[in-house]
Amino acid sequence: MPTEPAASPAAFLGVDASLTGRRWVGPSVEQSRAAEAITQATSLPHALAAVLARRGVALADVDGFLAPTLRDLLPDPSKMLDATKAAQRLLAAINGNERIAVFADYDVDGGSSAALLIDYLRQMGRHATLYVPDRIDEGYGPNEAAMAGLAADHDLIVCVDCGTLSHGPIEAASAADVIVLDHHLGAETLPPAVAVVNPNRQDESGDLAHLCAAAVVFLVLVEANRLLRDDGIKGPDLLGMLDLVALATVADVAPLIGVNRAFVRQGLSIMGRRDRIGLAALADVARINTAPDSYHLGFVLGPRVNAGGRIGKADLGARLLSTQDPSEAAALAAKLDELNAQRRAIESDVRDLAIAQVESRGLDAPLIWAAADGWHPGVVGIVASRLKETANRPSVVIGFDGDEGKGSGRSVTGIDLGAAVHRLASEGLLVKGGGHRMAAGLTVTRDKLEQAMARLSELLVQQGADRIGPKDMRLDGMIMPQAATVELVKQLEAAGPFGSNAPAPRFALPDQQIGFAKRVGENHLKLRFGDGMGTSMDGIAFGAFDGPLGVALQSGVRARFHLAGRLDINVWQGKSTVQLMLEDAAEAKSGS
Repeated sequence: MPTEPAASPAAFLGVDASLTGRRWVGPSVEQSRAAEAITQATSLPHALAAVLARRGVALADVDGFLAPTLRDLLPDPSKMLDATKAAQRLLAAINGNERIAVFADYDVDGGSSAALLIDYLRQMGRHATLYVPDRIDEGYGPNEAAMAGLAADHDLIVCVDCGTLSHGPIEAASAADVIVLDHHLGAETLPPAVAVVNPNRQDESGDLAHLCAAAVVFLVLVEANRLLRDDGIKGPDLLGMLDLVALATVADVAPLIGVNRAFVRQGLSIMGRRDRIGLAALADVARINTAPDSYHLGFVLGPRVNAGGRIGKADLGARLLSTQDPSEAAALAAKLDELNAQRRAIESDVRDLAIAQVESRGLDAPLIWAAADGWHPGVVGIVASRLKETANRPSVVIGFDGDEGKGSGRSVTGIDLGAAVHRLASEGLLVKGGGHRMAAGLTVTRDKLEQAMARLSELLVQQGADRIGPKDMRLDGMIMPQAATVELVKQLEAAGPFGSNAPAPRFALPDQQIGFAKRVGENHLKLRFGDGMGTSMDGIAFGAFDGPLGVALQSGVRARFHLAGRLDINVWQGKSTVQLMLEDAAEAKSGS
């Protein structure tokens, strides 16, 4: 007889459909048991133990997980193919006073990678030429004209966050040696470079596939320092460069697992010292008045660094991150802040049009996509990300200029979009395309658009994209307002940093009475609620009025709701209090 499918666990607090239409899922029985064991053995708060259990941290590994160190987690760079060869060639160029150029992608990862190399070379007494291609005029990655021009005036070109698929452009640079330091998915053959260091080469083990390009650059520099040390020479200070690695890791949505956690934790600590004048200037224009955390990297600093490559001059971000001139840093930071505001306005217009398109095709399709004339190529990736979050489906957004369209895609966990786009390019349906599991870029002609999107949808169905359900609200447990202390929030931060593959802790506050709710700004909700036992708490729900959440809670004063979200520390006039970053809610029915 056929076996019956396993029944889904009961919805947490009985919430099968919240105000935002999500099902609440709490800890599994196994996670609850593991959390209890951690609490009993370590005396850690149960809320923190629940987060550790959800992350799969074994009892014996708790101490190491809460205090990750590079010493314990840093991989041996020499184990990456070509890493030693790349480090040797870089040092030869330094020692030989050769002319060095850095060809970088125009995003945060590319800019951070370039700044790492420029900083290292500067400490070694050498100068590097920075080249960042224009997103619109040149597109992503090396092109033949630019590489040939650089090769005519330089002895070594280092391509960072790009180059793995650039066979023709690297051939055009035959007058110089080329090193590729990248993390994008490789093809069966490699370009004719002296070294291609990429954990996503097809002949790599895949153990370090989660690294961003800046992390790859950092590891090659670690190997260079090792070679220097073998010769009795002290190399540049690499730990001081971890702020750049942290920024790139979070902004490029690299999974925060393994050594990436240590990179970000230690990088944030270094960033807090404000030694890098470009990042300090950017933090000032962004009005960051607290110690930076992963949220600031991903949603405050990262978008501003990206703004130059999206709608302005492509090299602004890399120049900001590498400058040593305070006046230049202040000017670049102000310009990037201005461009970021412009980018938000452009993005809003494109997003509204794209949403209308995908809704007409259906949000439950295995691939959601939108395309139109004139959409700025600098915002299509952001809009694709917004669509992905809305529908919990892989998404692609394409802007056409004439007969050719440039697009970006974003994926969901478990669906390798980069591999599918690479396959599409190999089949001739794209002019070019590539990327990694969670993000991809592509160029397509107008006459092949429908066929390409249909084929991409087929490839994603083969990976199960048609079986993805609505995004659940996953919770680490329940907590009451009196237990939500500043000390607890700081303890929870020890389980971070939080980001890709490491979602921030989320808790349900059951059966809370709304005492106050007010619309603030354009679409946000400020509220105060309590448990009826004398303890009350503030909360804020950003974007609440973009959906049903804002109206329901604003009109529900004195009513009771289960509330769900993240705990955060709010500092006002020197006083720290805990507030709920509200993400969802459900009516608290009698007996629930």
